[in-house]
Amino acid sequence: MNEDEEIIPEEDLPPFELPANSKRTTFILKEKIADMIKYGKPVVAQFPRRKRQTANEIRQSMLTMYRLAIIIEKKYYKKTTLQELDVELDILRHFVRLAQDKDYYGPNIAPPLSFKKYTVWSAKLDEIGRIIGGYMKAVK
Repeated sequence: MNEDEEIIPEEDLPPFELPANSKRTTFILKEKIADMIKYGKPVVAQFPRRKRQTANEIRQSMLTMYRLAIIIEKKYYKKTTLQELDVELDILRHFVRLAQDKDYYGPNIAPPLSFKKYTVWSAKLDEIGRIIGGYMKAVK
């Protein structure tokens, strides 16, 4: 600090505000994955006890996707992490599809995921997939 500079007391400083023309940007991919988790977590919690392994795999896959989205948001070189996220999305799609497949559980056992919940969830996954695809094109 130079001798010419004046020290301003903290109470006299104006409050910090963002400029009027700037907007806080949110990472849309992370937000969409968070929305999907908010939808999927209660749905998976309703799975019967005998389907806990499938439920655990779905939960783990959702959290892995969220973790990868955070890494992509903070990382400079994103191509490999985007590919990992794309693979994890495909894994989650297959587990969600498996959770509603009547043939997998047999004729006498109802699948843990209803068809309506499957269509809502798969629409969210498709939207996330389109966002990932757009980012992958931009990174190439």
